[in-house]
Amino acid sequence: MNSDRGRAEAEVVDLVSALIRFDTSNTGELATTKGERECAEWVAARLEEVGYETEYVESGAPGRGNVFARLRGADPSRGALLIHGHLDVVPAEPADWSVHPFSGAVEDGYVWGRGAIDMKDMVGMTLALARQFKAEGTVPPRDLVFAFLADEEAGGKYGSQWLVEHRPDLFDGITEAVGEVGGFSLSVPRPDGSDARLYLVETAEKGLGWMRLTAKARAGHGSFLHEDNAVTILAEAVARLGRHTFPLVVPDSVAEFLGAVSAETGLEFDPTSPDIDGTLEKLGTISRIIGATLRDTANPTMLSAGYKANVIPQTAEAVVDCRVLPGRQAAFEREVDELIGPDVTREWITKLDSYETTFDGHLVDAMNAAILAHDENGRTVPYMLSGGTDAKAFAKLGIRCFGFAPLQLPPELDFTALFHGVDERVPVDALEFGTRVLEHFLHNC
Repeated sequence: MNSDRGRAEAEVVDLVSALIRFDTSNTGELATTKGERECAEWVAARLEEVGYETEYVESGAPGRGNVFARLRGADPSRGALLIHGHLDVVPAEPADWSVHPFSGAVEDGYVWGRGAIDMKDMVGMTLALARQFKAEGTVPPRDLVFAFLADEEAGGKYGSQWLVEHRPDLFDGITEAVGEVGGFSLSVPRPDGSDARLYLVETAEKGLGWMRLTAKARAGHGSFLHEDNAVTILAEAVARLGRHTFPLVVPDSVAEFLGAVSAETGLEFDPTSPDIDGTLEKLGTISRIIGATLRDTANPTMLSAGYKANVIPQTAEAVVDCRVLPGRQAAFEREVDELIGPDVTREWITKLDSYETTFDGHLVDAMNAAILAHDENGRTVPYMLSGGTDAKAFAKLGIRCFGFAPLQLPPELDFTALFHGVDERVPVDALEFGTRVLEHFLHNC
């Protein structure tokens, strides 16, 4: 064991492993989502045993547990910093995994299990540092508010969105926030054959909308001729929408990212080029995210119709996962309406706004300094997340949000495939590195 390791670095792996062992699977349904209260109470106990006063809040339904704790800083006149993470995870099927997804196994240099990178890694790092700071009497430069939240994986209706609407007092005095899906390393090739290591800080994310499409027509016997069939009408609309390519748009955050990568690699990312997708592929697996931030997407995910093989149903429904770039919502909806046609209606099941901030200011400087302190060859760059986080809720309160959960990753690891994937895992070395970086950052935020 490295004797120079701090308390947080020494215990972060055990904390992440323990967090994974709580099955906090979020199915999107109140009746079947589980484990959040038990996990939240465990987190609260870990904070209280080092002296924190915690507040446990259930957000809109029994068992949807959230925990808040505040560490007072040296300058109470400065706005507080929110460090947030969600406790819920998407479900996992044990038969598909190499290890049990809720084992928290520590094997082959990784911590394995559902939530290892989405996002019990960040929760574990945050918890470890909160415990260390309190135990050692650390006074940060500003107030730090630690929040451990429910229901992010279903859009935060029973988590961050509810808290912002019903308990805004919990966020009093907070001006900035850091959370998930940022701060991880991306190795890109330089012209001289070496690799540059970029750390992607999330400064923007697409809007998230789950849309229900409905077609209605006359019911009837399956053996008759039916020109007016709800299933056919819906299927044709879904196919048109699912095959459609939305126009290419380059938001500021994406342009900054591409500019930084171009400067390091010598690659030219011309958005007007017909081969822009091919150029992006040279970046490796991260191209799946970056490519999705150059245009809106509408991916059909669910279909429902009928109740018997020989009955033409009166109604057919589909659900489409829509991700919309900042400033594109109205144009996106017009385009969707043209594609689905007048015989299909649409409604939003969930609709959360896009978010974008600039890559500048003291907090960004502190992130870059923290990375450089532990990786002299590192460089922070902004990027846009194609998915969504709890930042969408906090932005409603005027809080400036970033994704910064630092991890130094091996170049060969397909990091993006691990999100909601089989055999989700996080390198032990990456957790320890991230804890050191976060410690530096929070000491200088």
